Amino acid sequence: MLQVLVDYIKVAVDVEQAVLAGGGAMHADCEAALLQDGSHPDTIWGADWIPSKKAVAFKSMINLRPRLGNRSMEVQSDELRMRIAESVKSLLDVAP
Repeated sequence: MLQVLVDYIKVAVDVEQAVLAGGGAMHADCEAALLQDGSHPDTIWGADWIPSKKAVAFKSMINLRPRLGNRSMEVQSDELRMRIAESVKSLLDVAP
């Protein structure tokens, strides 16, 4: 997944199913893969995994969702951030 963006991985996370799609140049590509796999649009959120820091960043264009109360590219809900981070870390934070 690090082939396109060497320092971090763009991911889209389905917080209800605790699955993600990652890699590529845009979060929207990851979101499309999850939608094709049956995820509901309201449960998918964009983030970045930064392996060198073992950190998750919560900024993505796909997070602009005023209808769901998120009026920023940054995920504003602490609960959602926690659920996204748990999924990303459990799936991607593995020893080499």
